[in-house]
Amino acid sequence: MSSPEISGILENSKELDRLRKEQEEVLVEINKMHKKLQAPEMVEKPGDNSLSRLKSLYTHAKELSETEVSISTILLNQLDALLPSGPPGQPRRRIGNDQKRKRMKNDSDISRISTSMRSQLEACSNLKGEQVAARVRLDEADKDEWFVVKVLHFDKETREFEVLDEEPGDDDEGGGQRKYKLPMSRIIPFPKKNDLSNVQDFPTGSQVLAVYPGTTALYKATVVNGHRKRKTDEYLLEFDDDEENGALPQRTVPFQKVVALPEEPRQ
Repeated sequence: MSSPEISGILENSKELDRLRKEQEEVLVEINKMHKKLQAPEMVEKPGDNSLSRLKSLYTHAKELSETEVSISTILLNQLDALLPSGPPGQPRRRIGNDQKRKRMKNDSDISRISTSMRSQLEACSNLKGEQVAARVRLDEADKDEWFVVKVLHFDKETREFEVLDEEPGDDDEGGGQRKYKLPMSRIIPFPKKNDLSNVQDFPTGSQVLAVYPGTTALYKATVVNGHRKRKTDEYLLEFDDDEENGALPQRTVPFQKVVALPEEPRQ
């Protein structure tokens, strides 16, 4: 039994633990929404998004369950590869060509996932000291908010970020800087000024998540200018719910403060 094989099993076992922890978090949020829905007058209020929020949570829970099944299948294949094919004392059964090809494909999939996972963890570790976008639920808040934080540390074992909110809002009762521990799914790195290779170019009409000018908060916005000559040009955006005198003002935002709009479960 080789060290890489054991390492792959342990790595996928840790990923299962992380998925189950995140499933527990989602389940807690679902139960909160169920309690809220037991008061009909809350749901009937104009602008209440309880039902859409509940749908998003169930969608996220479904995705986590499907990922758990996938990782569990990989673990079973890894264990099957290490176990003898028959009882002790009996000769090992000959594996046909089809079974060999299947085994080779499974081993290739396991290696590819493990390598990808290692690369992702390494990239997360390299974010130490940098500013990123973080999805946080503030005390007593009924929904998540996105804002800019500084990465203090990334734990490869728990796959959690420790981040610092350097400029909490005026309505934050604590008044001072606050630390949070967040899973990888709640962090989005910003584009880097000195590395344009992975910078996305959002065309006109694209919906994005961007830092609102003069703040450290991120909001949903729509790209207005789609004729940027360079990736480093500023974006012209219209932020949702930013109405002034009956119209949405167009605001300029640096390219490194604009990221792709997360999928529904992460909003």
